[in-house]
Amino acid sequence: MSARRLTGSLTCLITLSLALAGCGLSGGGSSDGSEATVGNCKVDKANVGSGKLSGEVKGKITFQTTNLKKDFGGFFNGVIKDFEKANPGTSVKWIDDPGDAKFSERNVANAQACELPDVINLNKVTATALTKAGYLLNLDAKDPEASKPFVKAFWDSSALKDPSGNDIHTVLPWYTGGINLTYNTEMLEKAGIDPKKPPTTIFGLFEDYEKIAKSAKGKYYATMANPIWRLPADWQQMDIKIYSDDGKSFVFADDPRTTEWVAWMKRLYQGGAMPKDSLSSSDDPSTPYGNGQVAYGSTNPSFVRFVKQNSPSVYTKTGVGQYPFDKLGHTSGAPQYISVASTSKNAPTALAFAKFLTNAENQTAWCKDPNVVIFPTTAASLDDPFFQTVAGNDPFAEARKVVAEQLKTATADEVVLSDPQRNAIVAEVQLAMQGKKSPEEAVKDAQQKANELLTQGS
Repeated sequence: MSARRLTGSLTCLITLSLALAGCGLSGGGSSDGSEATVGNCKVDKANVGSGKLSGEVKGKITFQTTNLKKDFGGFFNGVIKDFEKANPGTSVKWIDDPGDAKFSERNVANAQACELPDVINLNKVTATALTKAGYLLNLDAKDPEASKPFVKAFWDSSALKDPSGNDIHTVLPWYTGGINLTYNTEMLEKAGIDPKKPPTTIFGLFEDYEKIAKSAKGKYYATMANPIWRLPADWQQMDIKIYSDDGKSFVFADDPRTTEWVAWMKRLYQGGAMPKDSLSSSDDPSTPYGNGQVAYGSTNPSFVRFVKQNSPSVYTKTGVGQYPFDKLGHTSGAPQYISVASTSKNAPTALAFAKFLTNAENQTAWCKDPNVVIFPTTAASLDDPFFQTVAGNDPFAEARKVVAEQLKTATADEVVLSDPQRNAIVAEVQLAMQGKKSPEEAVKDAQQKANELLTQGS
């Protein structure tokens, strides 16, 4: 996962929110009071409002994942079989969404057509839109103990706004990625940097980049130049306020550290810490690192496996350390979520399956799958020896431990930027890095353009 990890697939949030406006809950229903309304959908009255959800766990439900069936069919079919065995009379139909650019739009349309799957794997943008319109089960009301298995920080930061603007939980945090520093220890040592003492701030990391540039003298570089891989992640780790309190405008230009960050990027680019031809390149550091062209690789923990498989000589020189917590004091992740549709015709069974899927046992089992590099969101899973025990000096094992430790205090807070907004900000930073604008001017113009796009709903 690159430094762009914090944004996820967030391009349609405003559009989706507008599309779902006015689709909230209604107390209207059948004459006997057994039904309520969500949007245009008649739902069981027990699915909405106050009161814990109860009922027999039996009957059929539909479970939707996002692009997982091809690689993990065996695992999920096993989970489904175990659930059905533990709950006789239940049947789970598994469908798999391709997870393409139309994911959010497609699932919003399904919700409005009263066809949302009973149990559904969501990203934050889609979950936010569906929660705002009332299409997801309120877990705080329907299962007050749902939070117990999960890392507290992840649960607390997974609250979303309901139709009335109140913070509620409609999602169970599922699997997540992580972030760490991956670096060539030999290159760091030549620059006088101790690989065992990673920097604790973003600007401290930039100082190390500069040392690499001075030592390498153009033979190799510290990292890639395109700021799209760093925004808004670096700013979030620095705890720079990106939005106003009401979320209606950008305010990142108000913090002088934003301009300082841009000035550093210009200094590093012009000082030889980054390849000149990488300023607008879409390539992340993965391949250049494996080829010995940059000192710092991808921040995705799975990257070390890529290096081991494709560049064994570089792997022997690879070290892993904690990515700078900086002012935030912890990392912010972007987990996938599991939700139950409030429109489900069999909500008790759907909720039981959602909890079964995300329990510590099943999360730990999936995260141990050799075909996947992900991390669990339950406290018990993160304490498993698989994540805590490091054998020898294996970089991949060290990466697992680093991320497992940080996830105990990580949050699910995500800075939401649409692609047009992010691209507008990045373009201004690139101009500053090239010396075509001052850092101050670039930051001011970036905020103005981003606010124009925000006003337009882009």
